[in-house]
Amino acid sequence: MTKIRNIELGDFPMLLAPMEDVSDPPFRAVCKDNGADLMYTEFISSEGLIRDAAKSRQKLDIFEYERPIGIQLFGSEIDHMRKSAEIATQVNPDLIDINYGCPVKNVACRGAGAALLQDIPKMVKMTEAVIRATHLPVTVKTRLGWDDATKNVPEVAERLQDIGIAALTIHGRTRVQMYKGVADWTLIGEIKKNPRIHIPIFGNGDIDSPEKALAYKNQYSVDGVMVGRASIGYPWIFREIKHFITTGEKLAPPTLQERVDVCKKHLDFSIRWKGDKTGIFEMRRHYSNYFKGIDHFKPYRMRLVEASTYEEIEAILDEVSEKFMHSVMS
Repeated sequence: MTKIRNIELGDFPMLLAPMEDVSDPPFRAVCKDNGADLMYTEFISSEGLIRDAAKSRQKLDIFEYERPIGIQLFGSEIDHMRKSAEIATQVNPDLIDINYGCPVKNVACRGAGAALLQDIPKMVKMTEAVIRATHLPVTVKTRLGWDDATKNVPEVAERLQDIGIAALTIHGRTRVQMYKGVADWTLIGEIKKNPRIHIPIFGNGDIDSPEKALAYKNQYSVDGVMVGRASIGYPWIFREIKHFITTGEKLAPPTLQERVDVCKKHLDFSIRWKGDKTGIFEMRRHYSNYFKGIDHFKPYRMRLVEASTYEEIEAILDEVSEKFMHSVMS
């Protein structure tokens, strides 16, 4: 049984990665339905929370059915991170997560996210401040290091565990790599096997199939895996991985009707949570992913993207159901 302090996550939990502009409550709802064991909010700016910015505040929305759910924070100022942890604690998540892994320029170049991998003493002080600011478990997500010459995550793991973090997720790339190349889990496995390490270690990076999840589980002995990009438009990956690990058999892919139904649920929640205009607009990025592998789908995707009401989109999705019911999807 993998546990983060007193939170039981099962034998080999599947974690949904915090993804900016993706892992909002509507997206998390369909992932939870399909077996995600622990999910995180999109990363939230500590500066935004302190300024009471509407976008940052909205990202604090969590729902009972999502539990266990973590709120992920990022920032470059220790005091601001402490204050934002206090604010996040008030909405009663199950844990607080600190982002020391985001590689994007407007985060890392402002001294937040993966930039802290260049200043381990500051990372330690910031983490200590967050731990002191909340009664909740504090976890961390990070990368191997800033670049190939500074893969310092083994030191990071020991030092952060020593000050009290409750779990660590490691993405198997450096900041310089961004999302390019192949994720290297070698150091993740070494940290898990380090006799000094007793907190759960979760691996992240390139988990895009049940076979890979099982192979990495066996090879690197991690306590669970975090799935990111492979879940976009395909929340079924969580149930497929779980089934394969339990039985050694592959589940059949979702039917077209399942794809349509989940897309409708996602859309409905998106509208209820964000309002008609924003809810419909922000769903546009998901349609091509939900229907990936269907030949000749492009005209329908264009119509879905151009539609401006729920009724229009529902009618197009019903038409897709009818038209492609017997299609074979790759």
